[in-house]
Amino acid sequence: MINVGIIGGAGYTAGELIRLLINHPEVEIDFVFSTSNAGNNITKIHQDLVGSLELKFTDTVNPNVDVLFLCLGHGNSVKFLSANTFSDTTKIIDLGNDFRLESNKVFTSTGSTQIKTFVYGLPELNKGAIVNANYIANPGCFATAIQLGLLPLANAGLINNDVHVNAVTGATGAGTSLSATTHYTWRDNNFSYYKPFTHQHLGEINQSVNQLQNDFSSEIIFMPNRGNFSRGIFATIYTDFEGTVEDAKAIYKPFYKDAKFTFVSDDFLHMKQVVNTNKCLVHLHKHNNKLLITSTIDNLLKGASGQAVQNMNLMFGLEESTGLELKGTYF
Repeated sequence: MINVGIIGGAGYTAGELIRLLINHPEVEIDFVFSTSNAGNNITKIHQDLVGSLELKFTDTVNPNVDVLFLCLGHGNSVKFLSANTFSDTTKIIDLGNDFRLESNKVFTSTGSTQIKTFVYGLPELNKGAIVNANYIANPGCFATAIQLGLLPLANAGLINNDVHVNAVTGATGAGTSLSATTHYTWRDNNFSYYKPFTHQHLGEINQSVNQLQNDFSSEIIFMPNRGNFSRGIFATIYTDFEGTVEDAKAIYKPFYKDAKFTFVSDDFLHMKQVVNTNKCLVHLHKHNNKLLITSTIDNLLKGASGQAVQNMNLMFGLEESTGLELKGTYF
C-alpha cells in the first residue's frame, strides 16, 4: 500500500483528494495536516465523508510517508517544505504553483543534501518524465484546460498567430476563503471577468506551448471569467488555421490516441459531460480562417486532485486510471 500524507487538508482540493484516495485500492491515508482544524474529525469539514472516514486532522506529520500531497495556497509550498523535513524517499506532489515554471522548479530541502527538481505534471505532455519523477508540480486548473486545447496544434508547429482564450470557472476555483466575489448573494445570477490578460496560469501555458513549438512567439490572450456554478471549466480558444476541420482532427486525434482521460469529440460540448470526472473533452470547429477549440474539465478533478492522483499512479507504476474511473453527475 502507498502511505499518503496530505498537507492543507481543509480546502476544496484536499477534500476531493481524500474522497479519491479513500476509494483507491492501493492507498492508505496516514495523516491529513491542518493547523486550524487539528484534533477535529475530518468529517466536521468534509461532511459528505460521514460514515466513510474516522480520521482526525493533525498538526504533526509523518516524515516517512511514501507520497506527500501539498494542497496549500499559492506560494505556501516553499514555506512548508522549508519548515518541515521529509525522507529523501518521500515523493511530493504539489498542487500549488510554486514549482511549475522552469525558473523555480528546483528546491533544496532543509536538513537534506538532496535537491528536489520538480517535473511539470501534465501527463498528456510529460508522461515519460512523470513516471521517473520523485517531485511533481501539478498543473493549474485553467492551465490544464487551455493546454489540452492547444498542445496538438503546438506539436504540429501550427500556432503562428495570436491565440484568444475565453474561459469560465465555477466558485470552487476561488477556494474556501470568503471574499467579496465568493459570497452566494454576489455569485448568484451573476457573471464577471477577473485578472484580464494577466492570469498567473499564463506562464505555464506559454512554457508548455514553447516546449512543443520552440519558435512560438505570438501572444496567448486570456480572459478568465467567474461563473455562478460550483465546479467546472469551459474554455473557448481560437486562432488562425489554414486547413479544414478534418485537417485539425487529423492532428488532434492521433495526439490523444493513448491518453487515458483526454478525448476529442465530434459533437459540440457542454460542461456537464465532465463534471465529477477526471476527463477533458476537446471539440474542434472551423469558421472562415479561424479554428475554434473548445475544452472542458472539472476544475477540482482533472484541474487539480484527479490529475494529482493520475500523477501518483504513474510515479508508482500503477495503471494510470486506478481510482479515477468516476461516475459523472450528468443530470
